[in-house]
This record gives sequence, structure tokens and C-alpha cells, in this order.
Amino acid sequence: MSAILPAGAATSCEALSASLVLLDRHFPEQRVALPDGQVSYRSAGRSDRDQVVVLLHGISSGAASWLHMALALANDARVIAWNAPGYGSSTALPMAMPRASDYAARLQQMLAALEISQCVLVGHSLGALMAAAYLARGDGRATCTLLADPALGYGGAGQQERSVQVRQERLGALQRLGVAGLAAQRTRLLSTQASDEQHAWVRWNMQRLDVAGYTQAVHLLCGDDIATYLQAAPRRGLSVACGAEDIVTTPQASEGLARQFEIPFQLVDGAGHACYIEQPLSFAALVRAQFTSTNQNR
Repeated sequence: MSAILPAGAATSCEALSASLVLLDRHFPEQRVALPDGQVSYRSAGRSDRDQVVVLLHGISSGAASWLHMALALANDARVIAWNAPGYGSSTALPMAMPRASDYAARLQQMLAALEISQCVLVGHSLGALMAAAYLARGDGRATCTLLADPALGYGGAGQQERSVQVRQERLGALQRLGVAGLAAQRTRLLSTQASDEQHAWVRWNMQRLDVAGYTQAVHLLCGDDIATYLQAAPRRGLSVACGAEDIVTTPQASEGLARQFEIPFQLVDGAGHACYIEQPLSFAALVRAQFTSTNQNR
């Protein structure tokens, strides 16, 4: 007797299989050697495109998660999504408790190795914290930067109690459940309107987390503060976006960050925290608008 699948499960499996075919054919993983290891990344679009978009994922994800948004941009730009240190095949950072500046240094090495002189930089969630740290380095390759659903970090003044709590919660859950158990939970990264296929895609990406890399990222989240970097970063070409139904890094928090640093803010309608997964076409349009951004905020 054949097993009876839950409602929508067969459709989700079919959609996941289709996404994996697209991933292999049109968003393949590549690697670049660096002085202290390697970075793995996925790329779409032609390498001769004038526009280059560099994508930084969040704490529970990876380069592959950008698939559908990247394909929506592939005709307009060369799209590069990195696996952060400790994710995918990327070499982990040497320190147990890295700061965003450590990830930013590795990003700078990757951009130099790939001979990218100018790009639109997009950081999602914890990737936004890394992007802010990169801007503060003054490397100058990012002509425009979009901080999407930014993780503010818990390393700021007065946040010690919350920092300890979040660290214990995340690492405790990892110890109890393992990566597979974390991925099996109903995710808070999507809105209540998200499809079964989108939930399946989030879970597939979470299942590929590396324990050591994820642990380092938790320490980053709990020990650093995005405002520290934005205070030192150039504001020209910088903007913030957030899913309108984000319950992780809320629209209120994201808009507050934008107001604090006097930079533009936009909502992505019909989306939760992983807005680029839930609304890939809308998010791609938001990124595409950065190509001709005239934001002169400083």
C-alpha cells in the first residue's frame, strides 16, 4: 500500500525537485581560493555584465537560498551569492567568536580574488550586519548597499541580558535538536501566507547548516552591533528594506534603523523575514532599482 502524504506534500516535493534542477543548471556552486582558505559561492548571469550584485545570506540559510531571486536578475546582472565563512564549502574563520569585521575582511578578500571592482551589495538579516561592517572598512567596491531585514545584533549597550538569553536559546536548541531538528520546525522566517513550497525551500537550506559555522554566527549575532559599523560607514547609496510581515526583525525595528541613520526605507509587501524567498520578483525589482540609485545621503 502506498503511503498517504499530507495535503500539499506531493506538490512541495515536486517544486523542491524543480528548484534543485534549476540550482544545478543555472546557479552552480563555485569556489575561489583565498590566502587563508576558500569561499564557495553561487553565480548566475553572464560574467561580462556591467552590473554585479553580491548577496550575503542570513544565519539560518546559505547561498542557494537566493536561487529564485538571482534568476530574476540574471538577464540584468552578474549575480554572486556567497556562502559565509563556515557555511557551504567556505572555510570557517579561525576565531571562536568572530565579529562582523572578521566576516567583512573575508568578503573583501573574495571580491578582490574575483576581480570585482564595483557591485551592488545586498545583505539579508545577519548578512546585513556583515555588509555594514564591510562598508565601515572603506573598501569602496559597493556602489550601493541594501540592508534587507537587518539583524541589529545584541552587542550594543544595555543588551547584555538579551544577548545571553538569545545565545542560550539558539545554541541550546542546536544541541537538543541538531541541524535536522532545527530545519524540521515550522519556520518563523516566512509569513502566514507563504506556500508549502517556500517552507520546503527554507527547510532544505537550513538542513545544510554546519554546526561550527552556525555556532560562530550565533556568537556574532549576540556579540556585535550594526549601529557601530553604520556610524563609521558612508551613507551614500545605502538603504534599508524589510518584509511587511517580518516577525523576526520587524518593520518597526528596520524603519527605526533607517531613521536613525537618515537613509531610505522600503517595505516588501506580502513577505515575512525571508522576503527574497517569499517575493523574489518584488525583491529583484528592489535590487534592480539600486542600479540607478541617486541616493546622496551621507
